[in-house]
Amino acid sequence: MTFYDSVYPFYPHKMTPFIFNMNQLIVILVFLVFICTFLIILPGIRGKARVFWMFRIILSLFIGVVIVVVNFTSDWAIGYIRSNTTYKSFSDATVDAEIGLHVGLAGINVTLTGNPVHQLNETIDYNERFLWTGDYNEEYTEGLLKGLPNPILYLAEKFSQDSPCGLYFQYKYSGRYASATMWTAFCCWLISNVLLSMPVILYGGYMLVTTGTFMIFSLISFSTIWNVPSCVISLGSVALNTNYGGSFWLTLATGLLCILLGIVIIILDICIPEKLKIFFNASDVDDEDSNGSLTTCYVNISFIENQNARSLEKFKCVDGNKTFINYGV
Repeated sequence: MTFYDSVYPFYPHKMTPFIFNMNQLIVILVFLVFICTFLIILPGIRGKARVFWMFRIILSLFIGVVIVVVNFTSDWAIGYIRSNTTYKSFSDATVDAEIGLHVGLAGINVTLTGNPVHQLNETIDYNERFLWTGDYNEEYTEGLLKGLPNPILYLAEKFSQDSPCGLYFQYKYSGRYASATMWTAFCCWLISNVLLSMPVILYGGYMLVTTGTFMIFSLISFSTIWNVPSCVISLGSVALNTNYGGSFWLTLATGLLCILLGIVIIILDICIPEKLKIFFNASDVDDEDSNGSLTTCYVNISFIENQNARSLEKFKCVDGNKTFINYGV
């Protein structure tokens, strides 16, 4: 029997499905602010330097946002099954639903979506998160007290500390070391940006390679979850298997991109260092574009001490690194 719009009496409020991780949203918004800020000041940059700066900024911020965001995603490993399974304890009623397992670096998300969503006079659309960065057993106990559906509690129990599967410790420490390595890659990314803005471009290339290397180390650390002994997770007659998710492949692609960019910068610094400096130094680009241009200066002869110098004379006006031939009358 249910009350309050098909919500069990022991629920404090009606549960809503998970939509978007707020940590991911905050990180993405921060980087979008940076991109918008650079795009606003972009028209003030002259010549070819405008294109170079836009390319560098967008690519660098893309790498940075990937490194940070994947620490908060829940799709490093994912698995889905569709099964007819019991819905709640002490009842033989079954539901046709899709059960999903989403593994992140900080915990797991278990989803339960009915096919159709409305069954047994209820809306079956759940997304529950269990974090091993905190007290996992306490969160699991809270799930029991709330009366979560059986499929969610079954999967959550498989990752508990007392489960004979041993998934908890393997996933927890793999995710912890992977996250720590990703934050190290983020620090290397910051240093690489600083070095690429200085006359030490070669070392910036080295730090880009280091950034990509730490990202690859993070993937290797997370991949150790497959070393855990096989534990059968089955709901009804269907077994649930997980595979690498979108965050894993995105991290792999970004890590390889960092290594490739770093190697290209190192090679160019060895082969054509002057042109590489032009690419990373906007003032040099503008100097090269305007090299050889002439500017005419007019000098008032009343300020010339030598009154005999009324004829046409040549003067040289030096402005920074540019030399202009000027004519005074």
